[in-house]
Amino acid sequence: MNAIEVSGQTAQAPLFRAVGIGKSFNSVRVLDDISLDIGYGEVVALLGENGAGKSTFSSIVAGAQAPSKGTMFLAGEAYAPAGPGAAIALGINMIHQEIHLLPDLSVAENVFLGHLPTRDGMIDRKKMYRETEKQLRRLGLDISPDTPVRQLKIAAQQLVEIARALTLNSRLLILDEPTAALGKDETDLLFKQIEELKKEGVSFIYISHRMDEIARIADKVVVMRDGHLIARHESGNAEVSVLVAQMVGRSIDRLFPQLPAPRDDVVLSVEHLSDKAGRFHDVSFSVKTGEVFGIAGIVGAGRTELVQAIAGLSALSAGKVTLGGQHLPANNVLAAIRAGVVLIPEDRKSEGVVLGQTIAENLAYCNLDSLSSCGVMANQRVLAFAHERIATLGIKGAAGQMLDKLSGGNQQKVVIAKWIARNPKVIILDEPTRGIDMGARAAIYELIIDLAKTGVSVIVVSSDLEEVIGLSHRVMVMARGCSQGILQRPHIAPDAIMTLATA
Repeated sequence: MNAIEVSGQTAQAPLFRAVGIGKSFNSVRVLDDISLDIGYGEVVALLGENGAGKSTFSSIVAGAQAPSKGTMFLAGEAYAPAGPGAAIALGINMIHQEIHLLPDLSVAENVFLGHLPTRDGMIDRKKMYRETEKQLRRLGLDISPDTPVRQLKIAAQQLVEIARALTLNSRLLILDEPTAALGKDETDLLFKQIEELKKEGVSFIYISHRMDEIARIADKVVVMRDGHLIARHESGNAEVSVLVAQMVGRSIDRLFPQLPAPRDDVVLSVEHLSDKAGRFHDVSFSVKTGEVFGIAGIVGAGRTELVQAIAGLSALSAGKVTLGGQHLPANNVLAAIRAGVVLIPEDRKSEGVVLGQTIAENLAYCNLDSLSSCGVMANQRVLAFAHERIATLGIKGAAGQMLDKLSGGNQQKVVIAKWIARNPKVIILDEPTRGIDMGARAAIYELIIDLAKTGVSVIVVSSDLEEVIGLSHRVMVMARGCSQGILQRPHIAPDAIMTLATA
């Protein structure tokens, strides 16, 4: 193993070293002079707002892009991969936020996809299953290698992606928002396996917007802003307020705005609700005008299914939903929307927006009835409407800009903007800041509180305990499809939520 000279002494070279990495697209510089070291068995957290350069730098490390300047080293040797395949062959693999598995293939087939073991010209399934079992045990995952991937929960699929990387003898894994879709138990399992892999010398670049995770998992923290490396911290225990200020270039004294007092009248009532698929049972609660009502629980508790049913997306076996004293018919989205109940879905990219369309078109889709006249929709009217929504919500983009060119935070603002334009009485947000940077989170939190101030009732479903506690007047905790209780301020606390969520 190569060694380097440090202060007159010989020391082992770090596993990975980047020196003066820069990247430009035509005349636009997106990375400038990025230098960092990653030791063996070390987790380096890479923080920054969307657009800070994290993804560009990670893609360079993973071989998906070539740097415009600078050099890289792997285990002391020059490292300049010709592509992702070359990086993987050398032991560097990137696991993206979106799961890249084929759902109809088995776990083993996904783990060895692209490098199937063969014997006498045939796929050696015994070896494939044997090696898959070895990696699954290594990750503490108790599933059969022949299980179809679509039967696995998101957390298990995430570990299967890591198992695939380990079969390729990965030495450095780049994890991009690995816990975005995970609850506390799934996150704990992932972190446990990362710690075990660290003992084996596997290193990680860990990208996350969840600040509470950094102190738990990171050995070092690197902060990026506008393509520059702003700060290095030799421990994961840096103050959150310091990290946030370095990320956004300003101090955020209070991430969650002060909650306004809700009114006394009840606008939404859910009584003994159960769905036909058995995903939640006998759930009851009410929401007052101007109240922010949180729903917490571990992944699989039935939170998303419950709010989808309230918004008219599924059939019920029992119970009823009333809005302002009027009964809402089950499994009727249009009736819910017309009555004033709208849902901002968890998966905004596939359910909330049309990525291949413009901001103006996306804003118009939910408001065609108010934007058209005699069945005809004037382009100028749509553009004027879009300009007003863009200005009101502070969306960073032009009316004619495609949605897939926007950051996650601005995409989420577009989803919220199109529904707010309908003046809803109740707006439901399922994981409202999933995959969104800290600066954009603060803006969305302010928007939620502003809605409550105007008398809109808001239901927030979130796996982020800090988020659901910071935003909510009351929090209902779900487990195994049932409500375990409703907490009120000042008794809303992480330990109280988790006690109920694991009951």
